[in-house]
Amino acid sequence: MSQKLNLGWLGAVAMGMALAAGAQEKPADFATQVPLSVSGEGPWYRLELPLAVQLNARQTDLSDVRVFNAAGEPQAYALARETAQVDDNRTLTDVKWFPLYDSADDTERAPGVRVQSNVNGTLVEVQPSRQLEAGEEVLRGWLLDASGIKAPLQQLILDWTSERDGFQRFSIEASDDLQHWQSWGEGQVARLTFADERVEQHEVGLPGQSARYLRLLWNTPQAAPILTSAQLQSASPRSLPLPLVWSQALAGSSVKAGEYIWQLPMGLNVERVQIVLDQPNSLAPVVLSGRRESSLPWQPMSSGLLYRLTQNGQDVLQNELQLSGQTVQQLKLVVDERGGGLGGQAPTLKFAVRATQLVFLARGAGPFTLALGSATAKAANLPLSTLIPDFSAAKLATLGRASVDGGAVVTPAAATVPAPTGTDWKKFGLWAVLLLSVLFLAAMAFSLLRKPPVKP
Repeated sequence: MSQKLNLGWLGAVAMGMALAAGAQEKPADFATQVPLSVSGEGPWYRLELPLAVQLNARQTDLSDVRVFNAAGEPQAYALARETAQVDDNRTLTDVKWFPLYDSADDTERAPGVRVQSNVNGTLVEVQPSRQLEAGEEVLRGWLLDASGIKAPLQQLILDWTSERDGFQRFSIEASDDLQHWQSWGEGQVARLTFADERVEQHEVGLPGQSARYLRLLWNTPQAAPILTSAQLQSASPRSLPLPLVWSQALAGSSVKAGEYIWQLPMGLNVERVQIVLDQPNSLAPVVLSGRRESSLPWQPMSSGLLYRLTQNGQDVLQNELQLSGQTVQQLKLVVDERGGGLGGQAPTLKFAVRATQLVFLARGAGPFTLALGSATAKAANLPLSTLIPDFSAAKLATLGRASVDGGAVVTPAAATVPAPTGTDWKKFGLWAVLLLSVLFLAAMAFSLLRKPPVKP
């Protein structure tokens, strides 16, 4: 009981110290002010920070983010953000795959199957739902058995025989009963030979949902390759990352032939980039590097093959590169021009970072204002477990919602006004409360140290 009481006191003191640290700040101290609207049940409200607003911050770690009430008083708040992908809780599982056959003249619908499974739902055998004549059957795709994976599926990794080199495009569907199927979009893998080098793409992103079975159906009849390996990467719900948010297109500059540089608005933990390929039939092996500032050397971050090719009247597009989530403010793309390059003008680039959530405790009357944009502000955010008693992920989902109300309101920094000569009793009072809190903590620590050890 005493331990819980001490933790409660520590949480209250921490909140008091955070409020006291920012008590003298006013909305006018920050370059950008954004009105907020709130809905749902308070007093805690959860705000997903739009990337366009977040880019107005002056500090990479968002230390200069604040929330004020109508009286200009700062609100206690916490930030939920991820600096990089966490792969420790992700699992890679080899799964069984079964061919899906159909008649050559019946490729407009998914092939029907008869299945045999054990008591756990694991597939043992998959056969066409009707008898096919010899030479009539055609391989349409593959059925993957994910019944042994209980966590949400994040990525599909395929390998196949060399007879089907080139691009492989297919639809992805998910089911729990083999009767009702839900579309999970399209997948694309590739194996190409370019300038005496082998370029391969085996990974396909999945939506982070659970399913017992996946059905892969190739878009072009008779184009399905013979699989040699199928793996699924999954992650527990507790470790699922926040969603990615994408930036607007960013213009770059061409340093020399085959080299392009982009300057980001601030240092950001970039996890994915998208190169806008305007010209059809573009093919470019690339290496992407990054750095935090121009005085530092470039560090290689990713490589791959970018392409936009026309096949059967449709564009086949691969224009994204995966990054590790490290902080960068400059990006450089080096293109192997044996593929024809990407032109003399730098292509535009979009970047993706993990979403950031801000939770604040509404104190005083609204409306509330989000303020950011200060190079000198010190961090004032609290841990979520301090801001919200008995915090849990489930409780976070039940909080009231806050949203940006209209466009950002940018105000110039206030002119310096000579301070009045009178005594600022409010400032003295705040510092007195802070000092008493520290003395109280010191007294508690001293009393605990003086207690004699408990005899066995």
